[in-house]
Amino acid sequence: MTTSIKKSIPIAILIGGLILLNFLGSLFYKRFDLTQDKRFTLSDEAREIVDQADSPIIVDVFLKGNFPPEFKRLQSETKQLLDEFASYNSNIKFDFVNPSEKGSEHFQQQFEKFGMTPAQISVIEGGKQSTEIVYPWALAHHNGKTVKIPLLKNQLGATSEERVNSSLQNLQYAFADGFKKLVTERSKKVAVLKGNGEYDDRYIADFFSTLKEYYFIAPFTLDSVASNPSKTLRALEDFDLIIVAQPTEAFTDAEKYVVDQYIMNGGNSLWLLDATQTHLDPETGKAFVFGMDLNLNDFFFKYGIRINPNLVKDVYSAPILLASGEDRESQFEKYPWFFSPLSSSTADHPIVSNIEAVKFDFASAIDTLPNGIKKTVLLSTSPLSKIVGLPFEIDYDREIPNNLRVVNEGPKPNEYNAGEIPLAVLLEGKFTSVFKNRIKPIKLQDGLTNEDDGKPTKMVVISDGDVIKNQMQGSRPLELGYDKGTNAFYGNKEFLLNTVNYLLDDSGLINIRTRQIAVPFLDNQKTMQQRTLWQMVNLLLPLGFLAIFGMLFMWFRKRKYTR
Repeated sequence: MTTSIKKSIPIAILIGGLILLNFLGSLFYKRFDLTQDKRFTLSDEAREIVDQADSPIIVDVFLKGNFPPEFKRLQSETKQLLDEFASYNSNIKFDFVNPSEKGSEHFQQQFEKFGMTPAQISVIEGGKQSTEIVYPWALAHHNGKTVKIPLLKNQLGATSEERVNSSLQNLQYAFADGFKKLVTERSKKVAVLKGNGEYDDRYIADFFSTLKEYYFIAPFTLDSVASNPSKTLRALEDFDLIIVAQPTEAFTDAEKYVVDQYIMNGGNSLWLLDATQTHLDPETGKAFVFGMDLNLNDFFFKYGIRINPNLVKDVYSAPILLASGEDRESQFEKYPWFFSPLSSSTADHPIVSNIEAVKFDFASAIDTLPNGIKKTVLLSTSPLSKIVGLPFEIDYDREIPNNLRVVNEGPKPNEYNAGEIPLAVLLEGKFTSVFKNRIKPIKLQDGLTNEDDGKPTKMVVISDGDVIKNQMQGSRPLELGYDKGTNAFYGNKEFLLNTVNYLLDDSGLINIRTRQIAVPFLDNQKTMQQRTLWQMVNLLLPLGFLAIFGMLFMWFRKRKYTR
């Protein structure tokens, strides 16, 4: 064997090995997620959703352009996550689009059609601050249906970095939720109880328009209980969940009995109730708060809770916007308003994990009573809270002092010492009928029997109906959780969506939504202080290594050839 052939054998083996490696790689494809929190690994729930996509899902992502660093991070992680979705199911295809490019009129029309508003972000570069417009949205299309997917999460009082960080936490949920709306057929039914002075449809429109993308929604009145209770109960049992949003008229015993039997037969329920009512004195302009009796005290007492006819005040609260000055000189100012608690729970429960603070208005305290039902306090006030008895006069001059010095000093600590007061409670277990060992107000027929001991079920009680109420812009409902006066977003909508998902055992989306990831960002203040140092390091360090390499190379070369 000649010398040239011997030298070529290792090269041939190397080339053959590379060909074999490439062939094996084409047969066995595997992606590796090396991040510590495995944020690019699809959860089991997300896989179950995209498994149902048997035809193409086309995703247009509007994150292309010249962005500040935190939005480049959002762009990069969105692409990597969509790569993971596409690698798991080849029917998912995506493209990044710059909505500011010429010829993007089609996308601008879609933005208006789907209500996809741009985000204004502050960019600090070289000590100068500027404002940029970003469209943090995606549109997913499947079989003629289109859904919008928000990529930037609204967060109260957060910087752009904090919002992006929170959005990265929410990214897998945002796409899984969008894909679920496209490929999953609705199956469960939700009844919205009417007939007892509940909210008008326009004040709950935003929440239920969102909810109907997942479930069948229908109004249900209890008026027919008086004439045909058995038929009413049978019709009610067709629903998996009932929602009672801010009733203002008392329930009759017959209506309570029908709802009680619905719960005994395993029906789930969500109650948003006020234990108070407010009357405005037209002469003085002052508001007076009184207790309100809905004839439900014995109802909830039997189940293990009590909504007290009182008000809670909390130092950690949302501001109120009031006009100061007269006529054209008047200006709107924000003032502390302790009757609007902001509840941000630290409880380790999927309903309240990783959500924004929920805004209440004139909420009441809930007591939990001992019985066999498991109770979980979902939301409560901060430790700096106070309970106010009724009747109570709300005097704005007293509650909001004109002396700003007094406002800045804050409340007296010895008055706000009631601790954490429950405002929303989850009850789970086998409930006992309110009418057990009592005379029944009506007699069931058509094969229906009275049930004194119930099947396992779940119930959530919230001591403020305003939690579900959206504000109005003229005749148009605004998004639930948005306060147009202070231009702030709260977590009411996400909290209620989590609640409904949990009550209907639709835990897949909750598990994705509450997933925690850790995204490191640079410290802006530190980078500005050390900017010159690291610029010099980046510039001089490579040149230094190059100089050392050149000197060593010349030394070895000189040593080799001077022998």
